[in-house]
Amino acid sequence: MNNSFHNLVIYNGYPLSVVVAVIFHSLILALLLYLQSNRSTEALELIQPTVVKALIVQENPQVANERKRLERQQQRVRQQEEARVAEAERQRQEKARAEKQRQERERAALRERQKQERLNAEQLRKEKEQRERREKEREREERERKEQERRQRELAEAQRQQEIRDREQREAAELATSEFEMVQSGTALIQQLVQERWSRPPSARNGMRAVLQIRMLPTGELVDAVITQSSGDPAFDRSAENAVYRAAPFRELQNLPINVFNANFRSLSLIFEPEDLLN
Repeated sequence: MNNSFHNLVIYNGYPLSVVVAVIFHSLILALLLYLQSNRSTEALELIQPTVVKALIVQENPQVANERKRLERQQQRVRQQEEARVAEAERQRQEKARAEKQRQERERAALRERQKQERLNAEQLRKEKEQRERREKEREREERERKEQERRQRELAEAQRQQEIRDREQREAAELATSEFEMVQSGTALIQQLVQERWSRPPSARNGMRAVLQIRMLPTGELVDAVITQSSGDPAFDRSAENAVYRAAPFRELQNLPINVFNANFRSLSLIFEPEDLLN
């Protein structure tokens, strides 16, 4: 009986109220079509359709059970999906936390490494500055040492040069004294020899003056004697020339150093005056 009742309620899956409504509307449509076909001139009164109230009929238990089973299955599926989503979310969050912790550890390690690198760089900079200071100090000490050595060498060289100059001056003074003495001695010798052999002529008078230029060889031999300034008296001039030739050669001159001879005796001027013989 329950099956028949359910068959009335549900026909091909549709509720009874729906079936009744469809039948009712079909009848109204057929009536309208009939009235239109008769072409009645009478005014048609619109018939207000009767309100059909759908009755709530108890659902089929099998369908309900199936529906509930499906609902439970769907609920389990939703719960499983929610659990899966929650698990995925939990895993994602855990993974995100792990990734965050890993990034934090990496950042901490990076900061520590950067800090250590800064410390190492600072240490290297300090060591470099210390090396540079030591190097500059060594260079300064080396420059000072070289400068001191240079000054000592310059002082020693100056002292040596001064000693050389002093020695040269002494030697030059001694040489000059010796040369002067030799020149004075040679000149005096020539004057003495010429004076001993000069015979003044009777025509000689005070104020007469004859100058002879004589040239000699290092051996003391006379090359020539030339009157460079005449006394005005030919006899006086000839007597001066004869005195020089009679006194030559002057052998003592060959003992003189050649430079002394060349500078003083290779060409020598003799002055003849009646009073004396001067050079």
